[in-house]
Amino acid sequence: MTLLDETTWRGLVSSDGWTKAEGGEAAVLEPATGEELGRTGVAAPADVARAASAAARAQRDWAETGFEDRAAVLRRAGALFEEHAAEIREWVVRETGGIPAKADLEVHIAAQECYEAAALPSHPMGEILPTTQPRLSLARRVPVGVVGVISPFNFPLILSIRSVAPALALGNAVVLKPDQRTAVSGGVVLARVFEEAGLPEGVLHVLPGGADAGAALVEDPHVRVISFTGSTAAGRRVGEAAGRLLKRAHLELGGNSALVVLDDADLDLAVSAGAFGSFMHQGQICMTTGRHLVHEAIADDYVGRLAEHADALPVGDPFREQVALGPIIDAGQLDRVHGLVTASVDAGATLAAGGTHQGLFYRPTVLTDVTPATPAYAQEVFGPVAPVVRFGSLDEAVELATGTEYGLSLGILSRDVMKAMALADRIPSGIVHVNDQTVGDEAVAPFGGVAASGTGSRFGGAAANIEAFTEGQWLTLQGSVTRYPF
Repeated sequence: MTLLDETTWRGLVSSDGWTKAEGGEAAVLEPATGEELGRTGVAAPADVARAASAAARAQRDWAETGFEDRAAVLRRAGALFEEHAAEIREWVVRETGGIPAKADLEVHIAAQECYEAAALPSHPMGEILPTTQPRLSLARRVPVGVVGVISPFNFPLILSIRSVAPALALGNAVVLKPDQRTAVSGGVVLARVFEEAGLPEGVLHVLPGGADAGAALVEDPHVRVISFTGSTAAGRRVGEAAGRLLKRAHLELGGNSALVVLDDADLDLAVSAGAFGSFMHQGQICMTTGRHLVHEAIADDYVGRLAEHADALPVGDPFREQVALGPIIDAGQLDRVHGLVTASVDAGATLAAGGTHQGLFYRPTVLTDVTPATPAYAQEVFGPVAPVVRFGSLDEAVELATGTEYGLSLGILSRDVMKAMALADRIPSGIVHVNDQTVGDEAVAPFGGVAASGTGSRFGGAAANIEAFTEGQWLTLQGSVTRYPF
């Protein structure tokens, strides 16, 4: 069986069954070639309103479905991701511009998210409380109702499923708005998998669309929780709108993560980690190593070896060639990346490698002679750029690492693990990796950043997912009605 037959969804959105999109349709493009891979519907605000209303109706029955039946749907979804891995992998490679290994990771984690979510329906959902009255007093968790999920283009499958799967497992309905640029691997794939897994109609709606559809989703009265992954600027707007409407918003936003390389680190391993952290998926990852903080005793060697690594990495079409880096997602993002590199060189930084491109294919870039004011160091680049700054003491490393509005991920490399841990304790970050680079994700781990990187660890693991997608409720039961004095 082909999971992603375009005749099923061409020009449509998944909203109480596949329906014609009010916003028309748009091409799904392969960034490496510009080839049209298919066409999907473009959701308009009217589509969002219809979907949210239908989701609210369907959610009641879904929440009352037995926990074993909900778990079975999630298990079947995980198995379907594995069964159709080759087909989904091709879409992820071609639609996102990622290399096959990146696509394999997305499919693997998608399946794992479903399997982990399958354990949630049977998870204890409350506790018995002491009470001064002759009654039973309980604190329990109940589904929020309808969850709105807004996901980005870079890891579209993972960044959709990590909210969709636990929200569904816990008895909610979901309205998912994937980025229009990755409407299939971030949206249609999930719609088809859960369709085949036996999820009742109306419980999951997939509406690819633009900012107007996202705003409508945040503001719709049926939607009680928003799970948003994207830029800090967009996240601030989502958070402001949700706050005004007294809704919870789980925000996983941008980053400018530091990799701190101490003077006792194994230099070959450090360079390998630094190259992966900055160049994986063309640097289009929120956790990308955006700042390399290297002890001055080894900085020259580190820059030289990192530049050699960068120059040796093949860049090209990941579907047709064996490469390490594919294309930037589109021309707008390429212009931003190159603009920051050019501005950095104009401000005094030196290109040790890269800084050039052919079409959307940007060479992995290493910048030295960098200061905290250098544009490519001070801002989130979201491209394959590795700015290197030197430090002389641990206090200086802490000052550099904390000198940003972001706090998503942190890597520290050292042979002295306890020294690295003590350093990590001084640097606020939602994620810390000792002796690893800054990019990593597992379905069982809580994920999220602090400060401008988001509202904390709101995804991953039973505790975080239950907190994110259920409400707390106090419930009391007694055998007869209490007699009151009036």
